Amino acid sequence: MTQDVTIFYFAALREQMGREREAVSLPASPMTVDALIQGLRRQDSVMDEVFAASPRLRVAINQTLATFQDTVKPGDELAFFPPMTGG
Repeated sequence: MTQDVTIFYFAALREQMGREREAVSLPASPMTVDALIQGLRRQDSVMDEVFAASPRLRVAINQTLATFQDTVKPGDELAFFPPMTGG
């Protein structure tokens, strides 16, 4: 079983990150979305800048809206996107 998760970036995040998706290894399993992102931010200056500038990002796990306190497991797909506005 893989220890990787796939991360997708949507809308302006895709351009800011310079990539549409990436596979990352979980350093420990299971862990929260927040813990995973904080670890990745320490390793990736672009991710750190993008996530620092966008504190209201939304996340989905396996195509279901989630929170940064939800648990990520090996094989999960995470998607990050800016808050949506309606009208």
